[in-house]
Amino acid sequence: MYTYTAKKFSLPELPGLSEKQISAHLGLYEGYVKHVNLIAEKLAAVRAGELTLDPYIVAELRRRFAFEFDGMRMHEYYFTQLEGGSTPLTETSTLAQSATEKYGSTEKFIEHIKEVAGTRGIGWVVVYYDAVASSMHTVFVSDHELGQLSGLPIILALDLWEHAFMVDYLPAEKKQYIDAFLQNVNWRVIEERFAAL
Repeated sequence: MYTYTAKKFSLPELPGLSEKQISAHLGLYEGYVKHVNLIAEKLAAVRAGELTLDPYIVAELRRRFAFEFDGMRMHEYYFTQLEGGSTPLTETSTLAQSATEKYGSTEKFIEHIKEVAGTRGIGWVVVYYDAVASSMHTVFVSDHELGQLSGLPIILALDLWEHAFMVDYLPAEKKQYIDAFLQNVNWRVIEERFAAL
């Protein structure tokens, strides 16, 4: 059975996001990794006949696996985007060209991300690329294990659950957190994801 290991991210000082905030958020990510492995281990033991559980409990573990796995993977997208320090979006990149085609300019693309991030509630803003339509989609995903756009690669992931900002910002200050996140994004990471499609 494969065992996942929590990734170590090389994060610089992030203006607007305190070390305490990042440390708490990384701890939550590590919890997702731990629980992915724990559930996978229990389900493997059930399949091997080494553990007997009520079928209802097994079904709930299978449902919970998606929550833990997607939580783990979405946070890996999130933290990877912050590695290497803030780097601006390259106006000549294929990502910038696609963003301009869909949104009118890279500035309007980033404004659209902020607009979607202003959606009331908790969740994620996810920018996907749909090769069928040759277009990006910027959507609000309430629960990371539900509502993802099936089969589409993730270009950018912005965590809007309170755990991502409540050490530094109150719920009413979410806009300040969104600005801080976008100011710290290494757009080269996003451009590389896009170029790899």
